[in-house]
Amino acid sequence: MAGSASTVGVVAVVAALTVAVAAVGGAAVTARRVAETADAAALAAADTASGAVTGYPCDAAARVTAAAGWELAECHVDGLVATVTVAGAYGGVPLDARSRAGPPVVSSP
Repeated sequence: MAGSASTVGVVAVVAALTVAVAAVGGAAVTARRVAETADAAALAAADTASGAVTGYPCDAAARVTAAAGWELAECHVDGLVATVTVAGAYGGVPLDARSRAGPPVVSSP
């Protein structure tokens, strides 16, 4: 009987660890997807701000974000530089990512 109890205990621990690893992995994948969406939304806003695409920069960012299934939390455009924050969640845990896009900063020598 002692062997059966030990086996059940080991199986329970392995199952709990498997669930924990899966949860952490899922959160990491979701966080990466939110960050990738923020990058794409910032690029869309910067392209619109530069005139490469017609429309309003933050509207373009919102369309990209909505297409990915996330929420555009913030959008700021300063000249040709766009900064966006995208919000998402995984299992009730809020996740957000900020990204900036625009022309490179040129410093004088």
